[in-house]
Amino acid sequence: MIGIFTPSTPMWTVYILHCADGSLYTGVTTDLDKRLAQHRGERPGGARYTRARRPLILVWSCDASDRSQALKREAAIKKLSKQQKLALIAGHQTSDSSSAATTDNDGIGSGGRAGCAKPRPSR
Repeated sequence: MIGIFTPSTPMWTVYILHCADGSLYTGVTTDLDKRLAQHRGERPGGARYTRARRPLILVWSCDASDRSQALKREAAIKKLSKQQKLALIAGHQTSDSSSAATTDNDGIGSGGRAGCAKPRPSR
């Protein structure tokens, strides 16, 4: 069954981290808590980029239906300017309404919010 969620189907999450140097890091994962622990140095793994930019704060996340959608959303977010990413984090649409990261034209975007939630502060 293609495209149908089952308990064994991993849920993909796109996320944005705010780094100590003020930069924003965007990534995807199927286990957000594990990935955050890796980025924070609590578990082996994690991106080289974030190792030198700790502490890290999870500022935004959004579930995706599958890996393909998560990677498309991640790519679209990475193309945004820092101002546009900050607007996405704040829950506002960016001024560029044609951006795949902020529109629903292809099912990837969500106007910055629909189906997406600001993360819990406890992470």
